[in-house]
Amino acid sequence: MSQFLLKTLISALLIAGASELARRSTIAGALLVSLPLTSLLAIGWLWNDTHDSARIAAFTTETLWLVLPSLLFFVVLPLALRFGMGFWPGFALATAVTVIAYAGMLAVRGGFA
Repeated sequence: MSQFLLKTLISALLIAGASELARRSTIAGALLVSLPLTSLLAIGWLWNDTHDSARIAAFTTETLWLVLPSLLFFVVLPLALRFGMGFWPGFALATAVTVIAYAGMLAVRGGFA
């Protein structure tokens, strides 16, 4: 249980740090969150837990395929805001488009394995 708490604490600190950094500098915050921190942490934790190279290779390949639909969020939200949509409706639209894109990618990739 203590390893789970350590993972949670480190992950939470990185997310909180990114949001605090973004308050001071949008470019610095964007740079930090554009790094695949979640993926890096998950890969590190997965390796630490399993030492399974094949599982890491499969995980990173599936991550690559699922990053593609996630990019739509970062296209739709700024466009919605620039066209005068309020933040929450724009956020909801971008999220909905992303969820639909994820469903499409999962359908193409054969769902969850």
